[in-house]
Amino acid sequence: MPRLTAAVVPAGSLGRAEQPVLPACDLLLRPWAEADAGVLLTAFADPAIQHWHARTVESRQEAVELITRYNQGWRTNTAAHWAITGPEVLGRIALRVIDLDEGCAEIAYWVTPAARGRGAAVRATVALSEWALEDLGLHRLDLHHSVANPASCRVAEKAGYAYEGTRRSAYLHSDGWHDMHLHARIRGDA
Repeated sequence: MPRLTAAVVPAGSLGRAEQPVLPACDLLLRPWAEADAGVLLTAFADPAIQHWHARTVESRQEAVELITRYNQGWRTNTAAHWAITGPEVLGRIALRVIDLDEGCAEIAYWVTPAARGRGAAVRATVALSEWALEDLGLHRLDLHHSVANPASCRVAEKAGYAYEGTRRSAYLHSDGWHDMHLHARIRGDA
């Protein structure tokens, strides 16, 4: 069916080029490598990461498979995942559910216990947001977090994501359904 509007970002814009390494102040955002499997395995053993996510990684093989899926998302223009490094891996930041036609994506992140409270998530979120909105050309980035996760709310606010509302009973965690705050950043936001 023909579109009445042009795609906001041309089809194939991600997979045509290598995934970039992005500076984030003193950190670097880089594509995940198979050598990072041990880091993923350790990170997903962390109770806080398990609490706020619906999945876990229980073996090195599962970690390698996850990294393969992370990298496949770039090639298929559906997602983009980076390791937050400084120089060790401090976390993950991603554009999930990328829709190039509509020019939108969801940003998601987690950081290791060693990185918490150091601003790594904020710096990574700002850097990826600027790249996604300015360089890639997306129009809107959504950020969802459980209302029971005030640390994630602070990251969203410090990274320039405006609070837009609460999605009731929107995400199933291991302890039940959570209401989710929706924050967003639009190209051109200050």
